[in-house]
Amino acid sequence: MNRAAGDTAGTFSDAEKEAMRARAEEIRAEKAQGRGAKKRESDRAKLEELIDGLPEGDRRDARRVHEIVSLVAPQLDPRTWYGMPAWALDGEVVCFFTPASKFDERYSSFGFNAAARLDEGSMWATSFAVTEVDDAAAERITHLVTRALGD
Repeated sequence: MNRAAGDTAGTFSDAEKEAMRARAEEIRAEKAQGRGAKKRESDRAKLEELIDGLPEGDRRDARRVHEIVSLVAPQLDPRTWYGMPAWALDGEVVCFFTPASKFDERYSSFGFNAAARLDEGSMWATSFAVTEVDDAAAERITHLVTRALGD
């Protein structure tokens, strides 16, 4: 992550602090809403609102990832997580999209949490750099999400 001038090692950047604030707000909203279809639709709307607010390149790629995950894994619930698009199974985030603009990086990333079954020997990738969700990247995301769910 890029740090602003004057930041020192061992401190959180402004973007990291904002991500933590976003997660705290998400937790408060989850407690207030409970579970069920109403929550799922509310979470989907929040995710789509978040995507709509992204800069053009990030918005285009986040929309495409959302379409892919929704098509390949309709059992995953769309939601936000640390202020980023994410998809969860039984409340546990399986995969997420980190827009480049989130932490002022040169590329976005598509990542997986421990719930994803991507195990491959004693070492495997859990996050992938994404410069554009073109057809090749879409195919790779489709494969990874399918594999993450053990299908």
